[in-house]
Amino acid sequence: MPHETTLIATITAAFVFALGLGFIAARCRVPPLVGYLLAGILIGPFTPGFVGDIELAQQLAEIGVMLLMFGVGLHFSVKDLMAVRRIAIPGAIVQILTATLIGAGMAHFWGWGLAAGLTFGLALSVASTVVLLRALEQQRALESPEGRIAVGWLIVEDLAMVLALVLLPAFADSLGSGTGNDLTASTRGTWLVLGLAVAKVVVFVAFALVVGKRVVPWLLMQIARTGSRELFTLGVLAIALGIAFGSASLFDVSFALGAFFAGVVLSESELSHRAAEESLPLQDAFAVLFFVAVGMLFDPMVLLREPLAVVGVLLVIVIGKSLAAFLIVLAFRYPVGTALTVSASLAQIGEFSFILASLGVALQLLPPEARDLILAGALLSITLNPLVFAVIPSVTRWLRARPRLLAALERPGAEATYPATRKFDLAGHAIVVGHGRVGGAITPVLAGEGLPFVVLEKDRPRFEALVERGVPAIFGDAAEPGVLASACADKALLLIIATPDTFRARRVLELARAANPAIDAVIRTHSDEELLRLREQQAGLIVMGERELARTMLHHVLRRFGVPPERVRLLVADPTSEELAAQSERR
Repeated sequence: MPHETTLIATITAAFVFALGLGFIAARCRVPPLVGYLLAGILIGPFTPGFVGDIELAQQLAEIGVMLLMFGVGLHFSVKDLMAVRRIAIPGAIVQILTATLIGAGMAHFWGWGLAAGLTFGLALSVASTVVLLRALEQQRALESPEGRIAVGWLIVEDLAMVLALVLLPAFADSLGSGTGNDLTASTRGTWLVLGLAVAKVVVFVAFALVVGKRVVPWLLMQIARTGSRELFTLGVLAIALGIAFGSASLFDVSFALGAFFAGVVLSESELSHRAAEESLPLQDAFAVLFFVAVGMLFDPMVLLREPLAVVGVLLVIVIGKSLAAFLIVLAFRYPVGTALTVSASLAQIGEFSFILASLGVALQLLPPEARDLILAGALLSITLNPLVFAVIPSVTRWLRARPRLLAALERPGAEATYPATRKFDLAGHAIVVGHGRVGGAITPVLAGEGLPFVVLEKDRPRFEALVERGVPAIFGDAAEPGVLASACADKALLLIIATPDTFRARRVLELARAANPAIDAVIRTHSDEELLRLREQQAGLIVMGERELARTMLHHVLRRFGVPPERVRLLVADPTSEELAAQSERR
């Protein structure tokens, strides 16, 4: 095949095989990403038939990582990142150290040296950006408190791996030095390299947040004013990829980190939502190429050559890392549900692991078989990650059936830290679940009218802000047993569920009705399917945001046309209009 068509052939084969095998996987009720990974194996160099260009596939996958991190940055402000720094920074560092030590112990058992063990352990310690974000998106948890913690954790891991990639060559030189004087000089050189790397990262972050926040939104606004959709889409891609590539070239940070901060500096712009919509199709397409690229690197024969070693590596990734993250999150007094979600998010490895493994082999720090084990662990952990998330409800139910164990695990010492959360003795009050944009608009009116209420908030920084303002609030997930009881649900008049997660809302309603069958409820939702399920539960007033917007707009339109007020009220309240809207959405 002519060289000129290598890129076309690789992309075409990747998409065609990924579509076919992804479709089969979905029909078999298996996550489509399993099909994408198998597609990569089929067009990789270790299976017969067509062989795609691995280097090109990896570069295309890197574009997917950049676009995905840019999209995440668009949904996370600097305030969000700073809010989780107290758990994300120490949590990620402790988890990296734990996984590295376990990996080094395994390497020592196999007879590898210290350098090989540390490099191997580092490669097992860092989660895949793409897998973590896709998993959180599928769980609708990306913008939840646990989602913010996981993303903050990921950023810290990313920064740690940037430093590791910079230090590995210096580390290899120091190990290769023979005399004491050479070793001392090499050690000094290592510290110099470390200091320079940290300084570059600090300068990059400062430059992005100070200069980028002023220049990038202004630039995109000028492009938007041209009225050209093509130019706007081009501008979004140029900003995302340009900042990612520029930051990697000038400051030696990763492409993913550069793209993330490109999204962060744009997140507070009024055009951020439109930018996210324009980049979404490309994010999805290139994310598929990432999984295909992972599959292309995998040699299936390693499963036959080193089966026990592969199982050991997989256990470190799925069990060791997850258990460490679970205990760390609980140590910071977060709910068990948050700890389970964060630990499941990190129960896999990906792109940085491949880079570390390849560099380690090139520097002769790692034996070649270590790279095969890392790749096998990556592919298997990525495949199993959806199953890990699927186990969370079962683990949660098991813990709920053992209240003593749950009480021992969940937020030890929380009562001493927030004594006010245990002193509410209310009756005939409203329970407001969630204090975001919707709940935050309800409680000031209730407080102004002197009506009794209490807020249930599972976002710790938001809860702390409520306590500081004197708002009656309880920290915890309303879907967990015991939290509603703290809000005196058995004596409450009204339950206001202001969170967008309708699946969790149904669980909250179920617990509230069990404690107080007469409690009235007001619940928000965003889909007709969830609307019907809530109606089956006789949820009370169900508010669908889009429908309420349509009613308000329709009311104004009819009045402008001179339709009599009585007729307007009838038309706006007509259930037929809801059915027509539902049919329109289904089409």
